Amino acid sequence: MKFHFISSNTSEAISAKEKYINSYHQADPSIADVIIPIGGDGILLKSLHDFNELNKPFFGINYGSVGFLMNAASNKNLEDLIENSKSTELKPLQMNAKDENDKVYDSIAYNEVSLMRQSHQASKFEIKINDTVRMSELICDGVLVSTSAGSTAYNLSAHGSILPLDSKLLALTPISAFRPRRWRGALLSEKNTIKIKVLNFKDRKVSVTADNIEFRNIKEVTIQSSQDRNCKILFDNNHSIEDKILNEQFEY
Repeated sequence: MKFHFISSNTSEAISAKEKYINSYHQADPSIADVIIPIGGDGILLKSLHDFNELNKPFFGINYGSVGFLMNAASNKNLEDLIENSKSTELKPLQMNAKDENDKVYDSIAYNEVSLMRQSHQASKFEIKINDTVRMSELICDGVLVSTSAGSTAYNLSAHGSILPLDSKLLALTPISAFRPRRWRGALLSEKNTIKIKVLNFKDRKVSVTADNIEFRNIKEVTIQSSQDRNCKILFDNNHSIEDKILNEQFEY
């Protein structure tokens, strides 16, 4: 079995990568059987963006601070761990954004797409679901759309709902909503198309971020589940991501 190892920039992750390469050798990603990100969730997300078109499975090893999407570091044989792992398919979000000069940006997000104010002023948004206006004005710091895999990340910190992986739902969650103050967001079918329009975009600047890729001075964003960019992540059979998501709902 051939592996391609990639690590975050921490000394622990770099040291672990060197040990793995000494034990299992380093293969070019194009011929590797599995991509092995070493670090935290950030390096896994970066690897998904960098290598997803190769159609390889990913087995992350946690040497970061959270590592929700990673497997615990282990002294067990790596090939045995991967052969006995459970494969989970992730469907990312497809984001299309337009800035105030009508320049168009496209990106994908495995965790979430988030819109955030760029200044001291609160943002104002209009939200459409499948071309129907569902909220004519949301005043807040920002708003995000999360996948089920990303629902325990930024979405949870913004008090959004945790979604089981097989729910086929997206979480639409406001960030520090001011008006309507009691609105806590919505759960939407992954078949829906979400269009978020920035009101007064000239005066109330807004950025949009798809995972770790940011675009600024945005006036309109369209988000929907991607139909052709799915990826496979491998999890230790004794610590599946379904178990992690379930456990997260009972921790406080």
